[in-house]
Amino acid sequence: MDLIDDPREGANSPEFTVSEISGAIKRVIEGNFGHVRIKGEVGRVSRPRSGHIYLDLKDDRAVISGVIWKGVAARLQTQPEEGMEVVATGRVTTFGGQSKYQIVIEEIKPAGMGALMALLEKRKKQLAAEGLFEAARKRPLPYLPEIIGVVTSPSGAVIRDILHRLRDRFPRKVLVWPVAVQGANCAPEVARAIEGFNALTPGGALPRPDLLIVARGGGSVEDLWGFNEEVVARAAAASQIPLISAVGHETDTTLIDYVSDRRAPTPTAAAELAVPVRHELAAWLEGQGARMQQLVSQGLSGRDQRLRDMGRALPRPESLLEGPRQRLDRAGEKLEPALIAGVQRRRVYLSDRAGALRPATLTQRLRSERQRLGGCAPRLAPALGRAIAARRDRYEALARRFRPESLVQENVRKREALEKLSARLGEAGQRQIRDWRGRLEALDRLRETLSYKSTLARGYAVVRGDGAVVTGVAAARAAARLEIEFADGRLAVGGKAAGGGGAAAGRKGGGGPEQGSLF
Repeated sequence: MDLIDDPREGANSPEFTVSEISGAIKRVIEGNFGHVRIKGEVGRVSRPRSGHIYLDLKDDRAVISGVIWKGVAARLQTQPEEGMEVVATGRVTTFGGQSKYQIVIEEIKPAGMGALMALLEKRKKQLAAEGLFEAARKRPLPYLPEIIGVVTSPSGAVIRDILHRLRDRFPRKVLVWPVAVQGANCAPEVARAIEGFNALTPGGALPRPDLLIVARGGGSVEDLWGFNEEVVARAAAASQIPLISAVGHETDTTLIDYVSDRRAPTPTAAAELAVPVRHELAAWLEGQGARMQQLVSQGLSGRDQRLRDMGRALPRPESLLEGPRQRLDRAGEKLEPALIAGVQRRRVYLSDRAGALRPATLTQRLRSERQRLGGCAPRLAPALGRAIAARRDRYEALARRFRPESLVQENVRKREALEKLSARLGEAGQRQIRDWRGRLEALDRLRETLSYKSTLARGYAVVRGDGAVVTGVAAARAAARLEIEFADGRLAVGGKAAGGGGAAAGRKGGGGPEQGSLF
């Protein structure tokens, strides 16, 4: 349809309705711009409840409206933000209701590395302003975690490297949460994995890890962009479990590295940060035990020497008793005269008192006391009656206030309190016994792990010659008697001649003398 007629034709020009001219313009624009890529800066961004995204693309001279439908917006790897420089791919169409044209965006990407870095810096400043990068909020890593949670792809080399390194250093239980490590699903899956590990119950059927490792191999900025998303950074910052980030190589840096409690340059380094070396720990414990034994021995020796020195400074027992023995002899010499003098003084005093004593005096004293008692006797009965009545009234008042049921209730309450205390005491005793049993079992497992008996159970053997461990052919031939220790017992073999024959038989059978030794 030709929309522009010759103006000279005048009244012969065709007439169009508004809808017809709007549809004609729509067909022309969609026919010529059915698939375009537009580079520009994101201006106004609107996200209504419908889920669609409305935005403006602009440069220094023009503005074009854009729309991203809900289904496309959910699949976008990069969400548009105001100020981003992007390349939008889609089709140009018109919206007749407002006489405007717009681009229906099907894909949107940052326009080069500069735009990605600018967006990353903007997010970094926002999170830093909220205090998520502060060193004070970072938690220390557990020295020896029982369970380690790993958030990574289950099919990549990263999980194999982590498991191999943990097995070499100190084997631990590992829970793997499989996630996508790049693409549109990376950020939400990693965030859900961190939140899911934190939601587990400690000691439950699926126990909560003591440490988390978020790991991924190296890649480009676009491949690692999922770990720069705000949802991942906030999930890592909110984690109550200490978290190690091991994303990319040593030169790669993502937002999760800043909010995590510890950053590892590689996934293998993350495993090294998670656990110590078992052999070094055992050697350190052995050294500490030797030091403790040495210090105890030195302390006992020093105290023994100090006791001996103090003993030499003390006086002899005989010299300590000489003075008291002499004082006792002097006191014994003075005792007999003092007793005689004391008896004489008391005899004189008794004679003086007896001289003043007369029978008439005693009779008069008895008469006066009898009269006094006779005067008190008439008053005694009423006083006793009054005292008895007062005590009876007091007893009756106490009896009225006495309630046996209160004693019964108090007895019941005391019995219940006693039963609760007994139950708590029993539970505390059971918990302590379980703790001791757990510690004993852990020590027994450590003993079994460090013992060479477990090595014998895997098919090895220990060869002894004349009671000493044999590690070579020459020592075996020189021994007068050989003994081989297996996991289930010991076997004695012949002397020098038999040992030589046994070695020759071993070579003939295709095996060397080292086959029976413990390595």
